[in-house]
Amino acid sequence: MSCRAGCGACCIAPSITSPIPGMAQGKPAGVRCVQLDDGNLCRLFGDPRRPEVCWRFDYDPELCLDSREQALTVLTEWEHATR
Repeated sequence: MSCRAGCGACCIAPSITSPIPGMAQGKPAGVRCVQLDDGNLCRLFGDPRRPEVCWRFDYDPELCLDSREQALTVLTEWEHATR
């Protein structure tokens, strides 16, 4: 399967500690990435400037479940559990 179009949960819920264009210090958990467009799609998809953690993140039915809201909930819970 592939990512849910317009979801963007993985660009909001987790923290990213590596630099992102427009976010030199990365991003804290729960903060929308500046590279997430209005349609919740990554502007850096396929761009070599995209952080490695983003390249490695992939759709997983256990994580993404059936909706954007469920994915945000699970990712937020995982973020809190790994602090």
